[in-house]
Order: sequence, then C-alpha cells, then structure tokens
Amino acid sequence: MTTVPGLAGRKEWLALVVLALPLLLVSMDISILFFAVPAINADLSPTSTQLLWIFDIYAFVLAGLLLTMGSLGDRVGRRALLMVGTVFFGGASLMAAYATGAGMLIGARALLGVGGACLLPSTLSLIRSIFTDQAQRAKALGIWSAVLISGVSVGPVLSGVLLEFFWWGSVFLVNAPVMVLLLVLAPRMLPEFKDPRPGPFDALSCVLSLGAILPVIYGIKELGAHGTDVRPIVAIAAGLVVGCLFVLRQRTSRAPLLDMELMRLRAFHGGVGFAMISSWAMIGFAIFTTQYLQSVKGMSALEAALWSLTPAIGIFLATGLSTALAQRLDHAFVVAGSFTLTAAGFLFLTQVRADSPLWMVLVGAGGLSAGVAATMPLLTGMVVGSAPPERAGVASATLQTGQELGGAVGLATLGTLGGAVYRDNLDESVPEGLPAQALDAARETLAAAELVAGQLPDALGRGLLAAARDAFTDGLNTVALTAAGVLLSAAVLVVLLMRGAAGPAGADTAARIPAGRRSGAVAVAAAENDGSDSGGRSHPGV
Repeated sequence: MTTVPGLAGRKEWLALVVLALPLLLVSMDISILFFAVPAINADLSPTSTQLLWIFDIYAFVLAGLLLTMGSLGDRVGRRALLMVGTVFFGGASLMAAYATGAGMLIGARALLGVGGACLLPSTLSLIRSIFTDQAQRAKALGIWSAVLISGVSVGPVLSGVLLEFFWWGSVFLVNAPVMVLLLVLAPRMLPEFKDPRPGPFDALSCVLSLGAILPVIYGIKELGAHGTDVRPIVAIAAGLVVGCLFVLRQRTSRAPLLDMELMRLRAFHGGVGFAMISSWAMIGFAIFTTQYLQSVKGMSALEAALWSLTPAIGIFLATGLSTALAQRLDHAFVVAGSFTLTAAGFLFLTQVRADSPLWMVLVGAGGLSAGVAATMPLLTGMVVGSAPPERAGVASATLQTGQELGGAVGLATLGTLGGAVYRDNLDESVPEGLPAQALDAARETLAAAELVAGQLPDALGRGLLAAARDAFTDGLNTVALTAAGVLLSAAVLVVLLMRGAAGPAGADTAARIPAGRRSGAVAVAAAENDGSDSGGRSHPGV
C-alpha cells in the first residue's frame, strides 16, 4: 500500500473493491426482506408485533450503534473493527437463515445490525485514509455512494430471485460466502489506521448516544406508521432530553465520543445536515414508487423490483458527473444543482396519474434518484474531509447516523402526508352504495382497499379500486410537490450557507479555528493541513 500521501495505485483501487463488498451487503439487508414476508409468516408464524420487529430491529440497532462503533474504530483500528463486524455479520446471517422461531430471527436481525454498525463507518473511514489525493478520494466516495444506494435497490430483486428457487433463509445465507471472502481479503488488501493518541474510551457517552438515538428513531417510525399517539411522542421527548445530556457530556469529557469542535466547521455540520435532507427525500418517497408500481399498475412484486432498478443507471452516471464537476466548481454549487435535479424529478412526478404510461414514473424516479446520488459523494467528502484522519471513523458514523434519522423522518412525514391526502380524496370519490365498514377498511391503505374491493360485487369493487388508485396517486402528487419545494429551498440554502466550505473556492478546515480553541483531534487536523504527517497507520506487506 502507498505509505506517503500521493496518487493511489492499483492496490488502493483493489482495496476499494474489497470495501464495496460489505457495503453492498449491509445496504441490501435493509430491503432484502420485502418479498420474504409470506414465507416467513407460513414457516415461523410470528405475531404482528414480532413481524414488525423482524423488519425494524436491524435499522434500529444499526443507527443506534453507528456513533459508538465509529469512535471505537478510531481507537482499536478501522480494519480490526471491520473484521469484527465481518464475523458478526456472517454469523448472524447463518443464525437468521436457520432460525427456528420468530424470537430467534429477531435476535439474529439485531446481531446483523451490530455487524452492520461495525462495517459501515469502517468502510468510509478507510476510504478517507487510503485515498490521500483529494481528486481520487472524490472518485472513491462517488463509487462508495453509488454502491450504497444501489444495494437498497438490489435487495428486493435478489430476494425475489432467490425465493423463486430456495427457501426464505436463502436471503440471509447469501451473505455468508461474501463474509468469508472478506475475512480472507481484508488482512491482505486493507491497511490499518487508528488514532495514535485516542484517550480513554467514554462508555457513558456511548450509553447516552444510544439513549438519544434509539427512542427518537422509534418514535418517528411509530408516528409515521400509526399517527399521533402518546408513546412515540414520549419516546421522542425522552430521546431529545438524553441528547441534551449527551451534548453536555461531550463538552466536559476529556476524551469525547464526538468532538464538538468538529461541529463548528461548516463543511462538517452542513454536510451532515444536507445529507439528512437527501435521505429524507430518497427514503421517504421510495415507498410511494413501490406501491404505485404494484397497487396502481398491478405489477407483481418481482416485476416492480426489476423496474425499480432502471434508475440505477442514472445513479452511477450522476455520481461520476458530480465528482467531475466538483473538481472545477465549488461543491456548494454542484450540490445545489443536484438538489435542483432532484426537485425536477419530483415536479415531473406531480403530473403522474393512475392511468399514466409507465415511463412517466420511471423518468421522474430516475431524476430524483440521480439528483440524490449526485449529492452523496460531495456531502460525504465534506464531512470526512473536514475531520482529521484519526477521527474519520466518528465523522463517518455521525454522517451515517444523520442519514438514518433523515430517512426515518422522511418515512414519517411524507408517509403521513400521503396517507392524509389518500383518505380525504377517497372519502370524496367512493362509489354510491359502499358499506361504511368497507370504506373504513379501505381508508387504511391502498393495499387494504384492494382486499376490500375483491370482496365486493364486481361493479362496486371496480369503482372502489379506481377511486382508491386515484386517491393514492393524488397523495403521491402532493408528496412530490412538497418534496420539490423542500429540495428547491435546500438548493438555495446550500449556496448561501456552504459556499467556500469545500472545493476549489476554499475549504473550511480545522486550520480556521484559533489554536487556543482547538480540541485535540481538530488540532491534529490543523497540523496535517500545515504539512505534518498524521501517523497512526500500519500496512500489510503487499
């Protein structure tokens, strides 16, 4: 491996390929269960509550532990943490594949979240350390972003294909051979990086971070799924209180989990904030596209998943183009242009109707996917590039935690808005003679309306189904218009607030913080900017 700052060679780019393996699997596991629910129901007979936890526990544990694992990787070594995560992820995949009960599957999914929390920040922080040339690092981050987004899209397709030929456990078993391959390749292909002066590990901060993140994400998801209720509101309030305690702890601790001086940098806090907006838009709207293809266009789950892959072409093109433009323009302008492209995709989707041709929804979805994908390598580069090398792990984890929160808020807010429009419009357009009980059931979701329509006389059922599809599409249009407004506002704000924070026009780095106010990690970053070596690295003999 290269031992001095300079251009990356063949071995560094091969190392990126190795890092892409766990990244793809971790992102795939977010969505790979979509088609496996009927088979799991038939085999394990979970309760409705258990089924929800089978889905949600992975994302909860992943989001809750990212910050802790990112900080731990800075201390023990990013490659070492990646190896630990590989063992957890591989072992938990085997446990999930051969689960004999719902409780066992929930436990396995929780362990998968632990493994994912070890793997995700390790992959990103290793890229920060391996690629010392800014232009090459930008390309590497573009590839990282494209793989991350594509994994979520590939998950349902791979799940559908596997379930055509094998039992439901195969969607987990596919992880095992890749994890074995990673255990073989990682020690040979990846260097080790860690903080040479880490300080004591702050266990209390880890507990506080969990106590802040988990209740907030749980509460947001519950509000989106079930509407206003006391429990999720109390959970969010409790999480915010613990979050305040976490911030106070970081300000007083000698070795904080999250260096609060990093939050003073525009490139850091701005990158995290605008990445949350990207995740809010992408994840919050994804469910509408899937439901439109299946419930409005009548596609099978696998057919809908295959059509959903078409925007992936735009994702790879967009990340490459944005990376190239960022070499010539201030990053803020490129991010603003990407947000504008995302907004254009949403505006196009406001014109989609229930009887619109398929290409309309694919073009709109492709535009918004490409726009979001174009922002990711730039915002990621801002965040990890503003942090010193020995704090890249916690910087990466902070970014990814923000993205998880943004996605959860997107699902809750956009889902609630779309559901409200669906119910209001359905009430106004249902056919005459529909029983009140049938209307109450149909108002829950479009899928529920389909079930109700199938139990009604033909003419009445067709009338209800047509009204429900139109009402759902109205909700989709309203959500798309709202998201377009948010993204256009973000495009303006990113220029006003982030211009000069990163890119050719300037850099908002630790060197701008007066020496007397720098904390340890940020002071090291300033020294690195002055030309000193960061240290803390070791390399395999390859």
